[in-house]
Amino acid sequence: MTDASMHDAAPQNRPASLLTADARTRRRKAAETRFRLMGVAAISVGLLALVFLLTSVLGNGFGAFRQTVVEIPITLDEAVLDKSGTRDLEVMKKVTTIGYGKVIQKALEAELANRGIDTSAVKAKDVMGLMSKEAAADLRNMVLADPSLLGQTITFNAFATSRVDGFFKGRVTMESAKLDSNISPEQLQIAQAMHDAGIIETKWNWGFLTMSDSSELRPETAGLGVAILGSAYMMIIVLVLSLPIGVATSIYLEEMAPKNKWTDLIEVNIANLAAVPSIVYGILALALFINFMGLPQSAPIVGGLVLTLMTLPTIIIATRAALKAVPPSIRDAALGVGASKMQSIFHHVLPLAMPGILTGTILGLARALGESAPLLLIGMVAFVKDFPAAPPQGLMQPATALPVQVYQWTQRSDPAFVERASGAIIVLLVFLLLMNAVAIVLRRRFERRW
Repeated sequence: MTDASMHDAAPQNRPASLLTADARTRRRKAAETRFRLMGVAAISVGLLALVFLLTSVLGNGFGAFRQTVVEIPITLDEAVLDKSGTRDLEVMKKVTTIGYGKVIQKALEAELANRGIDTSAVKAKDVMGLMSKEAAADLRNMVLADPSLLGQTITFNAFATSRVDGFFKGRVTMESAKLDSNISPEQLQIAQAMHDAGIIETKWNWGFLTMSDSSELRPETAGLGVAILGSAYMMIIVLVLSLPIGVATSIYLEEMAPKNKWTDLIEVNIANLAAVPSIVYGILALALFINFMGLPQSAPIVGGLVLTLMTLPTIIIATRAALKAVPPSIRDAALGVGASKMQSIFHHVLPLAMPGILTGTILGLARALGESAPLLLIGMVAFVKDFPAAPPQGLMQPATALPVQVYQWTQRSDPAFVERASGAIIVLLVFLLLMNAVAIVLRRRFERRW
């Protein structure tokens, strides 16, 4: 082939113009377009699922922060509540909640009569059934805490029952009341008349965050107080134990330990422990801390220990990553001016790695806060009414945790507990968002450039 024929044949193997896409380029662009569409579709599905989840939780849970209250004037008859007239607490304690319930019933009937509300369609006990069964105990505790109230007329606020509360929130209707053994349409009509007269009102309920759990007969008085306190105790234990142990382990493995098969084995096992299902840690805690060491069930100390074991691998991995991110030149510069190995680590490397360490610690605590499986195995699913004492005594007393409280309420039959479970999820999400926000702020505040 001559040079002339080669010159004539060459242009046939090249595209006519760089601005004209050939078949191969069009296929590549089509594949890129399809990949982008799949990415957008995946993000859209994820966002839709998140919106559906938040809408469901927020829609059902906001009602837990508002509660229907009955407000009536009550005359605390001294002849009934303190027959001796001496204000002796031991004598006054002999009056049970039954006696206080009769005082409340008398005051309620008098108030309804004064407002012109007809109650002839129901029995007297059905009128009293509009108020929570906890009302008598609340009034008794109020009088025993301040005996000077005897003989006075006070304004007493008591929770309405869960059915009455559900009626004003749209959860209970006249039709459903016909099939409900706990409420009747006639009672709801009286409740509506009381609402119109200003005796019943739906208010903000701070007690949802401060009161303890209640039985299935009193869902309107159930609160998160014990669960929040138990979670706080466990997070304190996790922070005190996991942070120093995790950081010390990471410093040794990253800065001091020789690189051999033993350290490689340890690193592999730490990575594997981070992927172990949380319920396995619960089985370990049951066997080690409860059966072998004899620690009490449902106690924050056991929950804190098992969550510490679960959180340690996460903190170690995050801390090692933060230490690796510090340039080797900083270590070499410190050693070059005469610093020891320990001085170079604690005076230079560790302060520069602190943002990553704090971020990993807070994210590990956030994960521990939302765990429920290991806590169920150590008995924290038990019903706990009383608040634990202050540390250190309270660490050994029964308590529960936020995710466990959510699980408990979803297992109960009354629909009011489902509402409270959604409210507890909102509280848990708020705590998790706050912890993640603190992690972001700490990283940005303490991050240093080199």
